[in-house]
Amino acid sequence: MVFLKMPRFKKYQLRLISVCLSALLFMAYWEKIDNNIVTHVMSFSYRYFFNSFTFINASLRVSPEDAMKYSNHRYLLNHERKCDGKDVLLLLFVKSSSENFERRQAIRSTWGNETYIATTLGVTVRVLFALALHPEPEYRSELKMQLFLEDQRYRDLIQQDFMDTFHNLTLKLLLQLGWKETYCPHSQFLMSADDDVFVHIPNLVHYLQRSNDKDFWIGRVHRGSPPVRDKKSKYYVSRDMYPWLSYPDYTPGSGYVLSRDVAARIYQASLTLNASFHIDDVFLGICAKVMGIAPEDHVFFSGEGKAPYHRCIYNQMMTSHGHVSDIREMWQHATEAEAGQVSSGLIWRLYCTVTKVRLLCIPFISNTYPCKAAFFGT
Repeated sequence: MVFLKMPRFKKYQLRLISVCLSALLFMAYWEKIDNNIVTHVMSFSYRYFFNSFTFINASLRVSPEDAMKYSNHRYLLNHERKCDGKDVLLLLFVKSSSENFERRQAIRSTWGNETYIATTLGVTVRVLFALALHPEPEYRSELKMQLFLEDQRYRDLIQQDFMDTFHNLTLKLLLQLGWKETYCPHSQFLMSADDDVFVHIPNLVHYLQRSNDKDFWIGRVHRGSPPVRDKKSKYYVSRDMYPWLSYPDYTPGSGYVLSRDVAARIYQASLTLNASFHIDDVFLGICAKVMGIAPEDHVFFSGEGKAPYHRCIYNQMMTSHGHVSDIREMWQHATEAEAGQVSSGLIWRLYCTVTKVRLLCIPFISNTYPCKAAFFGT
């Protein structure tokens, strides 16, 4: 009888050990999880119930002289006449690092190819790469000649003389806004994107052609985001810099689009505020809030992950994040899907809805588009 009960005892013993290990792991991570939950709850409460962020204008305002030092950097590479004589639908700035030549090349040969866009889509889009100086001096002089030769060939690099670091991303935002205001004010829209982002340019162009070119700001909207107070994080913001519990709404810097009037108003606000705030997309949100501008969420602007490879996704994709070596592959799939698209009839729409539910709505499978994107436009 004892012999018969031993396997059952071992089974319960294993279960007990598993429960204990799970409890230990939960306890080990509880503080981090708890802090994260509490921070977000407080942030949302603060955003929705206690304020309208009217404090920002006064609290972050600086003198014109102090503001100018952030935006008054010297151009090392520039193309002042890039927009001349053209009815520009979209000025598209790609934030890039000096050494990322292969990424720029992939963009030039795919979604950022201005000739393809003009020939196939019948509109003028100007694509420029926003650069600064490499932070390490030993590479800087070597890259200087490489960038000069690259720019001589492609005529699409805009570089200023500040250091290209994470903490200077707000300066790169000011570069883009300032360049548009100075050299391309007639462009109907301004887009900013990272160089690891895939932009489905046909979908985007068609969408912009149907859109109102006033009070327009779209992307993946972050609402009620709390400042990061962990000093180990690159997103850390001190309470001295930003003492409040929540950021205004903003769109991540990986990809968003502004109409020309919104870009102009945000740029004007940036010339009155403390641009030492280094998280560029949050600073954009702060400037917009000062001017009474709110972003519109578009579910097919990407989150952190790559979009699933499927024609039902390509049909509505705007951006997909995290592409370093596969931009050409994604472009081939997306353009082939567009050229060979099956009808948009009921059967096709039902099929795509079911497919997108499978690709986007299963937890932990995708962090690109939200589940509600499965029903977007159906």
